[in-house]
Amino acid sequence: MVCGAAYAQTYRGYGSNRSKGHIEIKGDVAVTQLVQKHIELNERVRTIPGYRIQVASLSGTASKNRAFDMKDRIREAYPGVEAYVVFDEPNFKVKVGDFRTRLDAYVFLQRIRNEFPGTIIRDNIYPTQINWDEMVPETEDDI
Repeated sequence: MVCGAAYAQTYRGYGSNRSKGHIEIKGDVAVTQLVQKHIELNERVRTIPGYRIQVASLSGTASKNRAFDMKDRIREAYPGVEAYVVFDEPNFKVKVGDFRTRLDAYVFLQRIRNEFPGTIIRDNIYPTQINWDEMVPETEDDI
C-alpha cells in the first residue's frame, strides 16, 4: 500500500517583505455614479422585512382628508395597531399595521375585512424612527 499527498498550489511566505496588492478596476464612470447613488438611497430609505395591510387607495377631491379621517377611525377602533397615510401620486393610500409575518397580517386582515372590503397585504415596512405624522414617500422619486 502506498500513501502520498499531492498539492496543486503551495504557499511560500516572504516574511516581512510581503506587501498587500493593489487592484484597480477600470470601467465606465456612469456605472460608478449609479452604484454610488444606489448606496446613498439605501442609506436614506431603509426597510425591514414585514407586512402592512392596505385598506384604501383614494384619489380625487378631498382624498387627502378622507385618508386621514380613515386613519383616525382605524386608530380609534383598533388600539395598539398603527395606521399610516402614504402619498403615491395621485393616490393617498391608507395602510395598517407593522406585522412581522404574512400570517400575522392575514389574521388581522380577517378582523377588518368586513369593515374595509378590498384590503390587500403589502410588504416592506418602514422602521419606527420615521415621524409618521408626516406623509411617507412610497417610491424613491418622492424623496
